[in-house]
Amino acid sequence: MSILSLGVRDRLEATFWERHANPWSAGTRILAYPILMYAIYRRDAKLLTATAAFLAVNPVLFPRPKRTDNWLSKIVLAEAEWLDAGNKTMGLDYPNVLNVINIPVTIYAFASAVRRDPVGTALGTLGVMVFKLWWTDAIVKKTGVTGEGPKVPESAE
Repeated sequence: MSILSLGVRDRLEATFWERHANPWSAGTRILAYPILMYAIYRRDAKLLTATAAFLAVNPVLFPRPKRTDNWLSKIVLAEAEWLDAGNKTMGLDYPNVLNVINIPVTIYAFASAVRRDPVGTALGTLGVMVFKLWWTDAIVKKTGVTGEGPKVPESAE
């Protein structure tokens, strides 16, 4: 099926996932979280605004990748497949329990940054990243996404 035969919403969603599968998109999004926590810790409104704006446009900022057979692309493609199959991201089942556990870890990281507790902010931020990457790695394994096929049709420019 060609992307052109899809409805507008489906085309936008396909374009979103195609572009977000660029390893620069996934990689910089992961690295933006510590910057976000640093901005909160430092009370740096400009950095906070810039980071939030970057996170908002990040999934469509980079072009569709030529290759997706790398870990960063696979975690994005697995997430798209996971959601497309009707799976949820929160729950007491594995791997979704990792996201549930991540809620208090995120609150702890945020509260530590607000309190300007450097150790708590660093540990909380690390914890958030560990649980998120653990979840994405688990759904790569559950979905079996390899990043190598079938090829997504080129979007109309």
